[in-house]
Amino acid sequence: MRHFLTLKDLSTTELSELIQRAIVLKKMHRDGVIYEPLKNQVLAMIFEKSSTRTRVSFESAMVQFGGGSIFLSPNDTQLGRGEPIEDSARVISSMVDVVMIRTFEHEKVEQFARYSSVPVINALTDDYHPCQLLADMQTYVEHRGSIENKTVTWVGDGNNMCHSYINAAEQFGFKLNIATPEGYEPNANIVAESSASVALFNNVNDAASQSDLIVTDVWASMGQEEEQKKREVAFADFQVNADVMALANKDALFMHCLPAHRGEEVSADVIDGPQSVVWDEAENRLHAQKALLEFLQANC
Repeated sequence: MRHFLTLKDLSTTELSELIQRAIVLKKMHRDGVIYEPLKNQVLAMIFEKSSTRTRVSFESAMVQFGGGSIFLSPNDTQLGRGEPIEDSARVISSMVDVVMIRTFEHEKVEQFARYSSVPVINALTDDYHPCQLLADMQTYVEHRGSIENKTVTWVGDGNNMCHSYINAAEQFGFKLNIATPEGYEPNANIVAESSASVALFNNVNDAASQSDLIVTDVWASMGQEEEQKKREVAFADFQVNADVMALANKDALFMHCLPAHRGEEVSADVIDGPQSVVWDEAENRLHAQKALLEFLQANC
């Protein structure tokens, strides 16, 4: 049985095949092909952090695959009332076919997976966001072909998305520049443990130069709202705008996992401009996760 807690849970070959499969599933969906490999199967969706794209994409994926899903908030389960994770994992996994978890501490999904009898998917933790990276990689491949040996620049907080980009650099073979304010760098252990080409900067312009893809995220992630004002000051020089994009290669793309704050981490003319592929990126959450669900069920 396989779980998907970080990108490192799949090999480079498996990830590449999954991206290609997502592209095929996307075409099938647009062509109106009925394909129901998960008919009568159930996905349990445990949300301790709310989301738009994660819930809609996973629910839609299960409906389109002929299955169903159960939405579980902290108010809907005993997990929110102190039941041990291992007990919940044993019970929930005995009644469903896949479990998706969106929570705070990464250790929660790791512990749940240890006691689960079905595949577990990390739909976001404070440390990683691997499902978003599947969509990002699919989007790049669709627009520009292979991302191997390309240069990607991450601008902003050294957060869960940044950590997953570090993993992606290793698994997909691209160079990663990371531009953060001092004190907001990614986890040093995650950087040190990576075999990828990762360079840290405290200056956006140096990092963005000759990049093939520029990526950013909100300055204050979920659970950091009380730091918003402080972060606005720290990140003032880390907006992705036309000047930053001009430093990248002419055919560079812009991505953002959304939701976005125009005028903060990205200017409106960039996110709504011709280099932005954020809407394809958002839609691809559906198709990449369908490919992931299919893969995990085939490897149970």
